[in-house]
Amino acid sequence: MEWKLRKWQDSDVDSITKHANNYNIAKYLTNQFPHPYNIEDAKNYLLLIRDNNPTNVFAIEVGGEAAGSIGVFPQTDIHCKNAEIGYWLSEEHWGKGIMPEAIKQIVDYGFKTFDITRIFARPFSNNEKSQHVLEKAGFKLEAKFEKVLFKNGEYLDEFIYAIRKP
Repeated sequence: MEWKLRKWQDSDVDSITKHANNYNIAKYLTNQFPHPYNIEDAKNYLLLIRDNNPTNVFAIEVGGEAAGSIGVFPQTDIHCKNAEIGYWLSEEHWGKGIMPEAIKQIVDYGFKTFDITRIFARPFSNNEKSQHVLEKAGFKLEAKFEKVLFKNGEYLDEFIYAIRKP
């Protein structure tokens, strides 16, 4: 299936709402990602990210529509040489090899665009698919924090995966 990373557009409101409104996505993200996900949530998200310069959040376009999101978020203060990545993809496109390649692209972009030497991700312990995707993209497990997350009524471990600038 044909896919690419591209800048978000205001016309993506309907597709982001369609693909993001899924409990199986929301359960693996922070509570800032709402469920149900409605048109107002999509509009607010696009307003929040559209003027970032340089662009740090991209749509994952699959088959001509925005079906996911991936971003690199530089940190501040003593963590200024680090950036976090975050991502989600429509469930209908899981298991097709899109996300490991999208992560590789955003890592390359992040190291070229920002003054950083490390990119990290924080998947939940119950999200083994995301951990596997990170490993396929070259990330290594650096740390595990036991029962530090509270999501959907349960305590979860938080894993820290990272990749270093070559």
